Amino acid sequence: MTYTETLDWLWAHLPMYQEKGRAAFRGKLDNILLLCDHLGNPQEKFPTIHIAGTNGKGSSSHAIASVLQEAGYKVGLYTSPHLKDFRERIKINGENIPQEAVTRFVKDNKDFMEGENLSFFEVTVGMAFDYFSQQKVDIAVIEVGLGGRLDSTNIITPIVSLITNIGKDHTEILGNTLPEIAKEKAGIIKPYIPVVISEYHKETAPVFEQIAKERKAPIYFANTLETSYTMDLKGDYQSKNIKGILQTLRILQEKGWHITEENIQQGLTHIVRNTHLMGRWQVLGDTPKVVCDTAHNAHGFTEIFSQLEKEKYATLRMVIGFVKEKDLEAILPLFPKNAVYYFCMPKIDRGLNADILQKKAKTYNLIGEAFSTVRAAFEQACKEAAKEDFIYVGGSTFVVAEIV
Repeated sequence: MTYTETLDWLWAHLPMYQEKGRAAFRGKLDNILLLCDHLGNPQEKFPTIHIAGTNGKGSSSHAIASVLQEAGYKVGLYTSPHLKDFRERIKINGENIPQEAVTRFVKDNKDFMEGENLSFFEVTVGMAFDYFSQQKVDIAVIEVGLGGRLDSTNIITPIVSLITNIGKDHTEILGNTLPEIAKEKAGIIKPYIPVVISEYHKETAPVFEQIAKERKAPIYFANTLETSYTMDLKGDYQSKNIKGILQTLRILQEKGWHITEENIQQGLTHIVRNTHLMGRWQVLGDTPKVVCDTAHNAHGFTEIFSQLEKEKYATLRMVIGFVKEKDLEAILPLFPKNAVYYFCMPKIDRGLNADILQKKAKTYNLIGEAFSTVRAAFEQACKEAAKEDFIYVGGSTFVVAEIV
C-alpha cells in the first residue's frame, strides 16, 4: 500500500467522528483495549500526561509538549482532529509521524482492525501509542478526543492529569448540564494520580472534588496561581490555560523531571515553532487584519468576542460555518449584529448547509450572504474588505482547516 492508498483505506473503512458524528462514537473501551493488547500494550512503555477539557486542551497539550522539548526530552504528542494533514495528530518533538510509519502500521494490522471493526479514532490512538513506544519517547502528552471517561485515550495511567475547563459541547453524548459534562471529563482522574483543574467553576468544582476524593487523587485548582509568564499563542483566553499548564509543570518538577524556569519561559514563547500548532487566534494577514480560530462552542466564542472587543477596525467581517449538530441557539445570540457575515459550509458530511445557517442567523439579526464553500466565502470577504477592516474566520475546526 502507498501512503495515499493507506489514507483512502482509513477514510473508507473506519467510522470517523469527524465525518459521521455520534454514529462513529463507540462509548466503550473494549476495542482500544483489544487493539493495544494485540500491539503488546505499547501505552505502558512510556510516561504520559493526560489532558481533557471542553476548550483549551489542544493549546495546553502543545504548550506542555513545547516546554518538555525545551527541557531536552523526547516528547510524543497526540492530538485531534488534524487541520491539514492526518499526520499532525501524532508528533515527536513537533515532527509529524512519517508517511511510511503510518503505512506500515496499517499494513501490519489491517486484518485485525477490519476483523474487530475498529473506529478511525481507536486506530489513530493505537497507532500513536505504538509509534511512541517504538521511538522510545521520554514522555508523551495525550489529548482526549471527546469527553474523557469513555474516550479511547483513557486506558493510560498518566503521571498527572489536566482538565482545562467545562463548557457545553457535544451535549448529545456528554450530557446537557455542566455537572454531567464534568463527570464525563473527570473520568480521566485515576487513583492516586494528581489532577489539575485550570479553571474553577462553582457548578463543576464539587464534581471534581468528589471524584478525586473517591480515587484518593490529589487535586489542584490552578485558577489562584499567580504568574507573569506569557505564551506566543495569541488571544487573551490563553491566560486561563497558562495557569493549568504551569501547575502541571510544577507537579512534574516535584516528581523529578528536570524543567528549569528558562525551559518554561522558552517553551511557552516558542509553542508554534516547537510544535507547529495552528488555528489559535492565528493571524493570517495584516491589511486587512485576518484572524482564524478553532473556537466552536458558546464557551469558546465568549472568549473570542471578548478579544474582538479589544481590536480596532472599521468593519468586522465574519466568515463562519458550523457542523450540523452544533447548538446554534446557544451560539448565535453571542455574535455581534453589526458585523458583515459570509456563511459557508465546511467540506465534510457533517457540515451545516450555508443556506440553512443563513436563515437561522437572520432570526438573530445576523445578516450576510451564503456561500457553497469556505474558500468562496473567504475570498468574497477579502474582496470587499478595506485595509482598516477585520476578517474573522471560524465557527468550526473544519472551516479553519480550509483556510490555514
